[in-house]
Amino acid sequence: MTDQSHPSGPFHTDIALSVNGEPRALSVDTRTTLLDLLRENLELKGAKKGCNHGQCGACTVLVNGVRINACLSLAVMHDGDDVVTIEGLGLPGNLHPMQAAFLERDAFQCGYCTPGQICSAVGMLAEAAAGEPSQVTDDLGAPIALSDAEIRERMSGNICRCSAYPQILDAIRDVVGGAQ
Repeated sequence: MTDQSHPSGPFHTDIALSVNGEPRALSVDTRTTLLDLLRENLELKGAKKGCNHGQCGACTVLVNGVRINACLSLAVMHDGDDVVTIEGLGLPGNLHPMQAAFLERDAFQCGYCTPGQICSAVGMLAEAAAGEPSQVTDDLGAPIALSDAEIRERMSGNICRCSAYPQILDAIRDVVGGAQ
């Protein structure tokens, strides 16, 4: 006979994190990915489970201002972190500039990848502003110039099966131009 006071099976641990500015305290299975925590436990469905291998970018969220693939990251790794999903970037009537640019440029077709594309673009702009080079950055000593090639390289981890890439590039360029 087994002792039922200590359930067998997955191990749970308590974590506390901020999600879209709201403090959250949860008990989670230590095998739960951040993506599953967001989608299943917190019912934030914006980040999508595409490939579940970190290759498509549909699950991109911002953690402490840095873009990550939520499907590759365990929720317990984010105890104390600040997580921002597409739902936390802006609201109807008060959209984030990147969300507004995507709408203005019609930078989506089916929309499945759009939340990850937008979160990735926001993170990418922060990386460039911080002077973090990419594989195509020409002069490592100069401020980062976000050319089309630079933007494409930095966004290469986000796949759009509908091929809305020209509109996505236009939307990002609009935000970059507005920030200058």
